[in-house]
Amino acid sequence: MHDADLLRYSRQIMLAQIDIEGQERLLAGRALVVGAGGLGSPVALYLAAAGVGRLTLADADAVELSNLQRQIAHGEADLGRNKAESARDSARALNPGCTIETLTAHLEGEAMAAAVADADVVLDCTDRFSSRYAINAACRAAGVPLVSGAAIRFSGQLAVFDPRDPDGPCYACLYPPDDRGDEALSCAESGVVAPLVGLIGSFQALEAIKLLSGAGTPHRGLSTFDGLTGQWRHFKVPRDPACPVCGG
Repeated sequence: MHDADLLRYSRQIMLAQIDIEGQERLLAGRALVVGAGGLGSPVALYLAAAGVGRLTLADADAVELSNLQRQIAHGEADLGRNKAESARDSARALNPGCTIETLTAHLEGEAMAAAVADADVVLDCTDRFSSRYAINAACRAAGVPLVSGAAIRFSGQLAVFDPRDPDGPCYACLYPPDDRGDEALSCAESGVVAPLVGLIGSFQALEAIKLLSGAGTPHRGLSTFDGLTGQWRHFKVPRDPACPVCGG
């Protein structure tokens, strides 16, 4: 680690739970962020600022005016640009030493499997059940921890699914697949208060930093947040022995 890195990351290095060894693990870490919108924006910015060595940002969408209310990695000058590329430039402005790659096509099939297998942690910042199930299945197959976040209206949630834990559940244990398809609520249809995605995205970034650096204990179960009351709730999530992804 160079002297400039010691100064840049000094406030993390002074934490006993991270120290130089943990910061070096961050600098060598690889994170895949799927979705560069409301959740992916703070995730990308905080992981780059914290010194994660390589970020891969995946998003096929373009920046729209309605995104700017909450997707803080983008500005008016980015309207019409691909979100992954726009977020890359914002993250690089914070930390030019972070290697940032972009995937500008919708991740699926072999491309999804390859991107997940090449990461040390995956952050699901998408808003569709089909994407969440595909990411979850790829993480289980590759044995890569998954940090899942969601935010809508005034409600947010976070869960970490770690395939390395033999007793740990997966996303499909929490939300069993059914015939709903992509009928989940979306921000475009239901709205979302701006700071909520920052709160949940920051929580996701924190969990990824813990997983990469070895600090603390990874989050277990499901945490939900009610922005109207300011209350958090936590639920245990058992592994489903009949889960079509990780059961049996």
